[in-house]
Amino acid sequence: MTRIEFQELVKKGTVLLDGATGSNLMKAGMPRGVCTEQWICGHRGVLEQLQKQYLEAGSQIVYAPTFSANRISLAGHGLEGCLEEINRELVGISREAVGNSCLVAGDITTTGKTEEEYGVLLDVYREQIQILADAGVDLIVAETMLGLEETMAALDACREVCGLPMMCSMTIESDGSLLFGGNVFDTAAALAEMGADAVGINCSAGPDRLESVVQTIRQTVSVPVLVKPNAGMPVIREDGEAVYSMAAEEYAGHMAKLVEAGADIVGGCCGTTPEYIKKMAEKISHNRLCLC
Repeated sequence: MTRIEFQELVKKGTVLLDGATGSNLMKAGMPRGVCTEQWICGHRGVLEQLQKQYLEAGSQIVYAPTFSANRISLAGHGLEGCLEEINRELVGISREAVGNSCLVAGDITTTGKTEEEYGVLLDVYREQIQILADAGVDLIVAETMLGLEETMAALDACREVCGLPMMCSMTIESDGSLLFGGNVFDTAAALAEMGADAVGINCSAGPDRLESVVQTIRQTVSVPVLVKPNAGMPVIREDGEAVYSMAAEEYAGHMAKLVEAGADIVGGCCGTTPEYIKKMAEKISHNRLCLC
C-alpha cells in the first residue's frame, strides 16, 4: 500500500481497526510472563481464529502481533537471534488469517529502553521495519509509544527503509499528558510535521474519557486521527488479572462520539473483543465504506 492509497482509504470514511490481541490470547490460555510473540508462533491457530473473527466483525486493518518483536525486547527472552524468523512468521499467520480481504499492519512499540541513544533506537527500529516490509505488511503502526523521541526514531527508521504508510499512536493520561513528559497534542503535531500518515492514541483510558483529547488533536493536525482505547479503566483482581468493565454496546456508543469529535481511524485495545468491533461497525456504518 502506498501512502497516497492510505490517504484515499481514509477519505472514503471511518476506517475500522481490530481490537485487543494480548488480553484475548490470555483468555485463550497464554501464560503470564512468556514471550507473547514466541507463544503465538507455537499456537498459531489461536491468533488465526481471533483475526478471522475481527475480519468478520468489520475490521479493515488487523495488526500483525509483532508488537515487541524488536531486538532489544526479544533479548529479554534470549530470542534476539530469532528476530527475523519470528517477525516473518507472525506476519504470515496474520496474512493467512485474513488473506487479501483485510490490510495487515506491521506492529511495533517502545523498546522499554528510552535511555538508549537515538542512533541505537534508530538501528533497532530500522531492522524490524525492514523485515516487516519484506514480509509483506501493507503499512506500519507504532503503538503504545511513551514519548516523542523514541517515536521519532521509529518514524525516521520507517522513512529510511520503505515507502509504506506509518501510523503513530501514544498512550496517555486522560488529560492528554504523556507518561514520559510532554503532551499528546504537541507530540502529534511534531510527528505529523515529520511525515506520519496518521497520529493518535491507544490503550490509555476508556473512550468515555477521551472526547476533549480527540477534539484537540483534530484541531492540531491535518493528518488522520487514530483512536484505539481500552474497554474502560481496568480493575485488578487478586490474581493479578485486569478486568475491563465497559461492555461492547457502551464502548461502541462512546466510540461513535469520538468519530464525531474527529477520529478517522478507530478500533479497540485492552479488554476489547471482536464483539466490540462488530458493535462499533454498526454504530458508525453511516460514516464508513467497506474495504473492497
